[in-house]
Amino acid sequence: MKNHTKKISKKRIAAITMARNDEFFLNRWIKYYGDILGQENLYIYLDGLEQKTPAAATCAHITKMPHRDEAVQHGDKTRILMLSDLAKKLFADGYDIVIGCDCDEFLIADPKCGKSLPDYLSGIKNKTSVSGLGLDVGMDTETEDELDTAATFLSQRKYALMSTRYTKPVVLFRPATWGSGFHSVKGKNFHINKNLYLLHFGSVDLNMIKNKIGDRDPSWEKHLKKRARTIDIITRARNRRHSPAIARIMQTLLRPIYDWNKPAMLGLKWVTTIPDRFKTTGI
Repeated sequence: MKNHTKKISKKRIAAITMARNDEFFLNRWIKYYGDILGQENLYIYLDGLEQKTPAAATCAHITKMPHRDEAVQHGDKTRILMLSDLAKKLFADGYDIVIGCDCDEFLIADPKCGKSLPDYLSGIKNKTSVSGLGLDVGMDTETEDELDTAATFLSQRKYALMSTRYTKPVVLFRPATWGSGFHSVKGKNFHINKNLYLLHFGSVDLNMIKNKIGDRDPSWEKHLKKRARTIDIITRARNRRHSPAIARIMQTLLRPIYDWNKPAMLGLKWVTTIPDRFKTTGI
């Protein structure tokens, strides 16, 4: 008997980001996405002509841009328009899918689905964009040590805040314009895929956050202190086994009145234990 199962062809996929003074995370971003997509499919804007080319970059496309001294909110709008324009150019150049995210964000396909991220994305149809469930990975200061920068993140961190802030439509299947920080796609609905997760590591280490606060423009201080709050929530949480499946349903059904194409979760601060199988991603 012939096997009539239709084989899914792998699509051409690019990953893009923009960074400034984030060499540590950027090297990890290049390693992760380069291993699964090929570095020749990575496109990186460095915010500042003085920025150092990341050591991990061998054949990734690096473009250094003149730095604009802007407050966080205004700068976010400038950057996302540049990245949206880059994505449109890549689609015009023949790419089928573009992943856009910050350099401390890592999109994964749940290993239990049995597919690599490129294979899984290649099978998604009839969408402008999709999001993974946002997991804001943080440090439990009572039981976890300072980050060993030579080891993987998930070998050292067990918990994450299921955050609407990081449930972001980072995957585009056709040209579109992202909202600031990749938090929305303008004029398009929001789709959270059941097997995708976006892991954010900006809260992975308390000392790292403290050092960054002292190293950045004062307008960044509020933004960075939000990351420290994630660590506090995780450390204080009594229940660290909230269900990602229920969180995904809530974020799918609920929308802020003022922003219909972003997810909501009634302000709940739910912490979950990161499944051990996620360690196989090598992040």
